[in-house]
Amino acid sequence: MNTVVNWEKRAGALADQVTDPDSRWRPLVAAVPRHELVPRWWEADGSGGWALREGGSNEDAWAEVAYADRSLVTRVGGLHADHASPGDRPEGLPTSSATQPSLTVRMLRHGRLGTGLSLLDLGTGAGGLAAYACCRIGERYVTSQDVDAYLTTAAASRLAALGLHPKFITGDATERVPGTYDRIVSTVGLPTGPGLRPVLAALAPGGRIATTLARTSLIITGWKQPNGDVVGRVEHDTAGFMLTRSGDDYPPPLTELLAHARASEGETTTTGRYPVLDVSNARELRSMLEVTAPGVELAYESSGLTRTAYLAHPDGSWARASAEGTASPEVHEAGPQRLWQTLDRIRERLNTESSLPLLGARVRITPDGVCHLWRGQWRASMGAE
Repeated sequence: MNTVVNWEKRAGALADQVTDPDSRWRPLVAAVPRHELVPRWWEADGSGGWALREGGSNEDAWAEVAYADRSLVTRVGGLHADHASPGDRPEGLPTSSATQPSLTVRMLRHGRLGTGLSLLDLGTGAGGLAAYACCRIGERYVTSQDVDAYLTTAAASRLAALGLHPKFITGDATERVPGTYDRIVSTVGLPTGPGLRPVLAALAPGGRIATTLARTSLIITGWKQPNGDVVGRVEHDTAGFMLTRSGDDYPPPLTELLAHARASEGETTTTGRYPVLDVSNARELRSMLEVTAPGVELAYESSGLTRTAYLAHPDGSWARASAEGTASPEVHEAGPQRLWQTLDRIRERLNTESSLPLLGARVRITPDGVCHLWRGQWRASMGAE
């Protein structure tokens, strides 16, 4: 094991930052040497790529990032930092990370862990959530599952070195989840529809789940009913987790359609009502767009004063909106849906009602994975085939 001098003091300071003084999670965060779980990580290099960082080569930098309340990217595309060389510059999206400690604690709180209750940790990552859970309810009640065999193997080895021995499973949770559990806490964004069915089936009757939905920041919590439905709510809290993946990397994005959106005139050209924005960084808008038009992919570019946003949907719809500064954008759209008009309607609702109906909405997820949401007169469903 590598060591960081005075890690206990640093872990204690982190615990002070991410928990309350009377929180039962406070001593547990303080007891976990987080640096041992992340000996290597990736940092964005400012040019769209990633640079490797090695803890052992700079102990002060290692301690600073390991005990900061931040997520650390450990895998980009198919390349884990543990397997990289200093000159490697992977491109693409992060596919695994050590989750931000405060968010890990929040998800565990949403999960309502308790003595004698079994927990499934979906999305092993670096093993931080499993470590905290073991310290809270005991290792024999904790199981962690990830699609990536290296992640489960590395986490098992590193937690064992800390004296923690939860059970690890390697497998695609959208295909199969062995066993049943009283609590499921997911730190990956789960799909609705067929991909959610194995997770729902693994939740014991009367059990509780806490997860986000894919491409949203919505934290869904709910209790499993005798008929198999999960009934709960959208919490007044948000989180941005990576999508589930079934293979070494995410499925290919709508690259060709987004490229078409960059170069084409579109079937219609209109003037948008609201300024261009990077939708991916507007969490509530992004979530409402996914609920309204599930599967939308986004891209955003800025050059000088000009800002351009692109939207693409698997049904072939696309939109491009471009303008200088906060001017009304010129909008090009094509396909079955008018995606930018959909986004404008969502923004109009936000401006008119001062909020969107998502946070605090009621939720019912049926065993087929369809997620029904409602609040007041608003209704929506996700995942229907």
